[in-house]
Amino acid sequence: MEALVTIAVAAYNSAAFIEETLDSVYNQSYRNLALVISDDCSKDDTVAIINKWVAQERIKTRFHTVEVITVPKNTGVSANCNRCIASAPSDWVKFIAGDDILLPKCMEDNMNFAQQNPEAKIIFSQVKVYLNTFNESQFSKVIPQYFPDNLMHPSLKAYDQHQLLLVSDRINYTPSYFFNKQALAKVGGYDESNRLVEDYPMWLKLTASGEQLYYFHKETVGYRIHQNATNNKGEAVQNLDSSKFSIKENVSNKKVSPNVKKFMDSDESIS
Repeated sequence: MEALVTIAVAAYNSAAFIEETLDSVYNQSYRNLALVISDDCSKDDTVAIINKWVAQERIKTRFHTVEVITVPKNTGVSANCNRCIASAPSDWVKFIAGDDILLPKCMEDNMNFAQQNPEAKIIFSQVKVYLNTFNESQFSKVIPQYFPDNLMHPSLKAYDQHQLLLVSDRINYTPSYFFNKQALAKVGGYDESNRLVEDYPMWLKLTASGEQLYYFHKETVGYRIHQNATNNKGEAVQNLDSSKFSIKENVSNKKVSPNVKKFMDSDESIS
């Protein structure tokens, strides 16, 4: 029997896209799914569209459970992620933003990898990037293009990955992220003081705790670049409290392994 997996949709002002996102969840080849949809006080019709979609009879019979979460005021993406995790009835969780899509075999491919690699609790894969719509005419690229010559090289353990991440956030394929929530519980979940940047602080906490990041080279998610997405504009990075994290000099002053140094010196190797 398939293990239960939760797909958590994090939405904010996603009215133009949310139904397409939810349909991609519905159409997963993996069958044993719970669905959590958490809206962070959208100002548009996102919640009305979600409620209409959830009310369909086909939805009631498709999922193990369905939960819609709303809040009276906007709390930021990190708090929204924590609410999703708290509501997930399974250990394994897949986040998807309310303007992106899961490719049809996303959950099947992720769970196959997790079962074949029982030590892996944090898993990444490839992301297909599109401009505005998911029509193939709007396809831009696949990221990362190259493996294993990046942060996910099999020779790099959690400590090595942490050293590289202290230099910069080298993961530009965050939408593929799949995780076991027990690993996040051990590091205290997401830091809600970072309202707009949830991923980079989490990668630092996980790798600092000894949690290795894993990867398989297969496309699982569609990522949409569009004008209204805050994370497409780079505004979120400006709001990150960088004082909480070490910088490149902190790393270069330490003794690092030649393996890590090789990746640190080569910009081309980081996808």
